[in-house]
Amino acid sequence: MEQISGVNNWKLVIRREAAGVTILRAETCDRQAALPDTLFGLPVTALGHHALTPGRQAPEGEEVLVTCGPAGEEWDNRRLEDLRLPESLRRVGDYALFNCTALRTLRLADTIAYWGGGVLMNCRQLDTFHLTCTGREGELMDYLAGELPRELDMTLSYAEGRTARVIFPEYAEVFEENVPHHQFDFHIQGAGYPYHHCFYHKQFSLRNYDQLWKGYLGMEYEPGCALRLAWWRLRYPMDLTDQAEVAYWVYLRDHGMDTARWLLSRRDAAGLRTLFSRTDWTREDLSELCDLARGQDATEALAVLLEEQHKRFPSSMDKTFDL
Repeated sequence: MEQISGVNNWKLVIRREAAGVTILRAETCDRQAALPDTLFGLPVTALGHHALTPGRQAPEGEEVLVTCGPAGEEWDNRRLEDLRLPESLRRVGDYALFNCTALRTLRLADTIAYWGGGVLMNCRQLDTFHLTCTGREGELMDYLAGELPRELDMTLSYAEGRTARVIFPEYAEVFEENVPHHQFDFHIQGAGYPYHHCFYHKQFSLRNYDQLWKGYLGMEYEPGCALRLAWWRLRYPMDLTDQAEVAYWVYLRDHGMDTARWLLSRRDAAGLRTLFSRTDWTREDLSELCDLARGQDATEALAVLLEEQHKRFPSSMDKTFDL
């Protein structure tokens, strides 16, 4: 087995080809790992069938050990939580990530031209994506949103530092047995279906995405998801129209305390400043948030809250002494 250095620990089985390297098998002991972009001077262009499926017998091929220092004892992709795929990757084989049950975050580019069947099957925790976009992001997003009906969080990174972050709310397709008619009735539950199917000819438009907001609020939606959707569109306002901005802020103002609690849970002091600049607060609200920040030991957020409390209600900060 040949040994090379890398940014993570991997046991690989590969096949060298004229166009690049196919990774037939990849196993890591790291919870956060990036597959190599190149091996032996060749770009990594493909993942084979069941390439990262835990417990699969390694196929025949060239064995390579990639090391970045001391390795853990458990080489088991079931523990893998965060994976970056090579930007040179063009093909992903059938069931390539099957049963990676702890995987939550996938980082990849929109240049993958072929996805096999069942690639993400049983990736039950996978809901966060960081996409490097070159103009074909609609194809990749359409694929991911079609495969995973759960709530998805996608960060889109474009050239020149432009960034967007979008939430795709959850939905479910349910078949219920209709005994009297000897058939199964099909139902869609949840308000996320239009978002997961908002791609026209596999193109993605942020403006079309924003136009779904009003209809979303008219259905049975999950308030926490709506909060996250509105917040991230405002935080990364790429192609955001004035009308959409107003609509999102109306929701966050109506759910100000829920938004503040969520930002506190993230220890997002800068986000709290932004929220306070656009919303009204009572003395009692700020006092409750201060207590919550103290309980979470969120020092920076508490400083922002105390500053806001003093700015809005300076008398509440005065100290009095009875002699």
